[in-house]
Amino acid sequence: MTRVALYARYSSDQQSASSIEDQLRICREQAARDDLQVVGMYKDAAVSGSSVTLRPGIQSLLQDAQARKFDVVIAEALDRVSRDQADVATLYKHLQFAGVQIVTLAEGEISELHVGLKGTMNALFLKDLAKKTHRGLRGRVEKGKAGGGLCYGYDVVKRLGSDGEPVRGERSINEIEATIVRRVFRDFANGLSPRIIAQRLNADGIPGPGGKLWTGTTIRGHATRGTGFLNNELYIGRLVWNRQRYVKDPRTGKRVSRINPQTAWVTTEVPELRIVDDALWQAAKARQDSIAVKYSTTIEATRAANRLNGTHRPRSLLSGLLVCGCCGGSFSLRGQGRFACSNHIDTRSCDNNRTIAREVIEARVLDGLRDKLMAPEIAAEAVRAYVEETNRLNHARRAASATNKAELAQVVKAIEGLVSMAEQGLGSRALVDKLLALEAQEDAIRARMDAAPVDTPDIHPNIAEIYRRKVERLAEALNHPAERDEAADAIRSLIEKVTLTPGPKRGAVNATLHGEFGAILEWVERRERSENDNTPGAFASGVSVSVVAGTGFEPVTFRL
Repeated sequence: MTRVALYARYSSDQQSASSIEDQLRICREQAARDDLQVVGMYKDAAVSGSSVTLRPGIQSLLQDAQARKFDVVIAEALDRVSRDQADVATLYKHLQFAGVQIVTLAEGEISELHVGLKGTMNALFLKDLAKKTHRGLRGRVEKGKAGGGLCYGYDVVKRLGSDGEPVRGERSINEIEATIVRRVFRDFANGLSPRIIAQRLNADGIPGPGGKLWTGTTIRGHATRGTGFLNNELYIGRLVWNRQRYVKDPRTGKRVSRINPQTAWVTTEVPELRIVDDALWQAAKARQDSIAVKYSTTIEATRAANRLNGTHRPRSLLSGLLVCGCCGGSFSLRGQGRFACSNHIDTRSCDNNRTIAREVIEARVLDGLRDKLMAPEIAAEAVRAYVEETNRLNHARRAASATNKAELAQVVKAIEGLVSMAEQGLGSRALVDKLLALEAQEDAIRARMDAAPVDTPDIHPNIAEIYRRKVERLAEALNHPAERDEAADAIRSLIEKVTLTPGPKRGAVNATLHGEFGAILEWVERRERSENDNTPGAFASGVSVSVVAGTGFEPVTFRL
């Protein structure tokens, strides 16, 4: 019986959640009418059809299609799968390669013609919808109504128009929040930094926008983009719309903002929504300008003196890997090249006030990677556990392989017997059904055998020493600009995270490094062939650190 998978999607802006079940129901009914076996259902709720990159349902469907878990995909219509022309074509190619057909209730079996014509129509629909939405929002803004979300300091006005429909875009001043807005502007104009202002607001228990904690970025924002408290012109009764637009990054499917030319901005005066008087606004902008002039020269000088460091990705060897042991937040680079807890600096929600120099923590981590992570005694115990686990898995695989071979031999023998009976004119009509069932069983056994993983190879007996030499070479490669990026990526791949907590002495910071032994083993074994290469970065390129499935090891953890 043909195996089918069902797919359904609804977008939050156009349909209700019940649409998912409605789509699946009519697809199930169609499968039942065609005598098809439903083996899986996939759905994406409240997501746009303009991209498949960020949709977990369609991604799972593709993975299972490549694993040959079904033969046909049924959806209500092609635009339920995707409205993006390029995505439709890519999905079609992947499913065709996997031998999976796409069938929709609206179009029937999907072919190249559907992909081309329907994909173009859906793409035009999205473009037309965007234009109509943009035109409608512009008309609303020109009437003095909001064209976007709700910003701090205002409430949504809920009322019905003369036609009985809700009136959208009207705002009124929230006097409690307006008092906080004026406080922020006064404090900034009087010389307080956005970070200090945020800390004081949090200390006073005042909720920030969206009920979150205040941060310096919330207040500072981005002057060019008009974001943040200090740049929101609505506070002086001026509604500015279309300052920026969003475009989809085809690599990630995420939206990226782009600044529109100033001639495209739409500005409407709304004096009834003014919160900050002109004198206070001008005082705050004057301080903003003085800060920009003061620091622009310093920033440009730093960039000119250290242009190479400006190209490094990530910014430092340990960026994104350092974690606060008190709050679980990130440790990030702050002034003078020191790492500090972001939650402590930005929101004062963490008491961990210890900082550590970038060069110090990098040196400690490199020493730990070389001398502790794979120390002989640790390596010996880990290798013993690894060997036991891999031997168990290998034994299970071999037993399953022997069972599959025995079953296959029995099925093949039975098929040969039925074929011989048919050649002699013996048997009945049931013989054909029996033969088909046996052939299907044979295909299933062969598929299991093809999908079975191979035995895990033995690891090198001197793996600890090999690992130490490779880390030394990587540390050396960090000093060579041509190899630094590759070496840094390889080193980062060995680290799960580094937890930083206050030490017992004043200013001391304890560091605990967490590594994944399975990843380390795979890295060492894969790069063993480069052992005799004298190039400093020879052990960095082409590193893969995906953890071997089923090894069952806990992370390697030790103090630095």
